[in-house]
Amino acid sequence: MEEASHVRSAAREAVRDIDPEPFNQSVTAALDTGSMAPGVLVVLSARALDSALDFETVAERAAGTQLIYEGLRLTRRLAREVPWASDESDDANVAVLAADVLVARGFSLLARTEAAGSAVETVRNFGRDRTSGLDEHRLEADVFRLAAVAGTTAVDGHPSANYREFVANLAAEDSTHLPAAEALFDAATRDALARRASAAFESADTGARTSATDS
Repeated sequence: MEEASHVRSAAREAVRDIDPEPFNQSVTAALDTGSMAPGVLVVLSARALDSALDFETVAERAAGTQLIYEGLRLTRRLAREVPWASDESDDANVAVLAADVLVARGFSLLARTEAAGSAVETVRNFGRDRTSGLDEHRLEADVFRLAAVAGTTAVDGHPSANYREFVANLAAEDSTHLPAAEALFDAATRDALARRASAAFESADTGARTSATDS
């Protein structure tokens, strides 16, 4: 899938300047094998409203969303495994720092976009869920909602509640493990995303024209 490859490259580029090199390898390790579904959803949400959209237009938004997910996912894994109780404590300390860097860099890429508030909400929800022991799959659902906002707002749209819940359900179907973007976003799902996103966009656009006419 072309989008997945582009998202992976953009995410790696976003953290390329992090030193020293051994630590950079820890930061980027998850990007080598993990699912690029969050970043790809940013691209698909934008292209649902503008099919001719060039990837570079949403590259930073896709990378930012992906990095936030990777950082929080790593944090969740460390909390589950409690590696400090073993001889791997030094590696765990590096991994915690890597998780923080991933989230921070993701935030920096989304900070000046309409998705900044959604990014903050995603991290807050994650913190509350970890503290209270709530259902852990909410991270994936929240990150997909963030992706919907990051993608649609890149082309002056906004995801409807229906669209946000549709993408959240896509994430929740596989609990805490996201399949490869190629498997998750098959032709039927991509068509469904396009229909739902464009319907919401057309509805909002019609409302805006009506308000302008009334005034």
